[in-house]
Amino acid sequence: MFCTSLWTQSSNDGKLAILVFTVTLFAFVVESQLTQYVQTTLNYRHPFLLFWIVHSSFIVSLPCHLLYLTITTSHSFSALWKGLVFANAQHLNGIDSRSSISSTRFPVSKFIYLMLTLTAAITMPALLWFAAIEMASILLSFAQMPFFEVSRMSLATIWNTNAFFAYVFSVKVFGLKWEARKLGAVLLATFGVLAVVYGGSTVSSPSDEASSNSTTFLDPTGPLVGDILTVIASVGYAGYQVYYKKYVSLPSVPEFSEDYRPLSASEDIESDMAPHATTYLIGSEQFISDDTVYPPPFGLYSNFWTSAIGSCTFAVLWIPLPILHWLGIETFTLPGSFSTVAAIAGIALTGSMFNAGFMITLALWGPIITSVGGLLTIVLVFFSDIILGATESLTIWGVAGSATIVVAFGVLAYDMFQQG
Repeated sequence: MFCTSLWTQSSNDGKLAILVFTVTLFAFVVESQLTQYVQTTLNYRHPFLLFWIVHSSFIVSLPCHLLYLTITTSHSFSALWKGLVFANAQHLNGIDSRSSISSTRFPVSKFIYLMLTLTAAITMPALLWFAAIEMASILLSFAQMPFFEVSRMSLATIWNTNAFFAYVFSVKVFGLKWEARKLGAVLLATFGVLAVVYGGSTVSSPSDEASSNSTTFLDPTGPLVGDILTVIASVGYAGYQVYYKKYVSLPSVPEFSEDYRPLSASEDIESDMAPHATTYLIGSEQFISDDTVYPPPFGLYSNFWTSAIGSCTFAVLWIPLPILHWLGIETFTLPGSFSTVAAIAGIALTGSMFNAGFMITLALWGPIITSVGGLLTIVLVFFSDIILGATESLTIWGVAGSATIVVAFGVLAYDMFQQG
């Protein structure tokens, strides 16, 4: 590919990636705690509306990143944007030879198709997860709390098997070899989730429940359907990660190079191509610039696609809201207090931070280590619950499971940095 010497990864990039990953994990914990607060303490249970608000908030990722770069660097918004457009045009057109750089057209139809596909790929697992959670919540109307908690924990466990499916899909799609150590790490992390989720549960025995006047017989259909939906959601989310890495992420992870620099018509990077290095054809209009930041700076390319998903969500997925209201499935109700509005704003902010960071690390590290790394959120939520007062969750199984997840992630991280 043209200017492949620019696609190099520096040590600073690795540090930035670790920082982004760390922020991503803590953003997820805050998002989870705020969501629980809104749905339980504030009793604002409108999952699809919350989903639409949070996923629409992804749109802020790119503008915020561009604003930061224009303030902290000497690059103009125009230069950053043109480099971003060129990187997308080059990637979507599948350009792999220098001879075609000077007449690069931005493939609008390919871009729209990919944006719609990505939005659908990330939306369907999320909606199935919300539906499964709602089925578990319905049990509150006729079941005791312990059964409800076990049902939710079962769903959480099933959902987090996406790390295993991400590994399977990665091997098949990218033609990787089965590696015992990686497979073992993925399975170890999955068992760690089982220990954390179930290790702290205290479920009444059948005899105890039988002696309670409020005990009712439970229809297993609801939980079973919820489990099935969660399995489909987990597989779908793993597929989304692999799809993004294969079709959206730039090859050789160019966006993680801090060695990017503007290309100009007078710059002799490639003697035969320099006069045309920044010639664009978008639609039928031609743009020639001598100030283009290419490749895009760290994370900018991923944030472009994160914002694209947010834009598509905002523009399209509001349509089900009036339909759900009319059908009586989810009544549209605005938040009734400032505290609810503030909490939802916090969910949207941390949700956008999580997904922006997730997309960056997914492009850099790939689906396997990113999905297993995502399991660290289970550990953080486990300890944050304890810090917030749920001391009954502190069990030897929970601690052991958390340690197991950390070790599994460490194994994969070690392999990645050794290969790098």
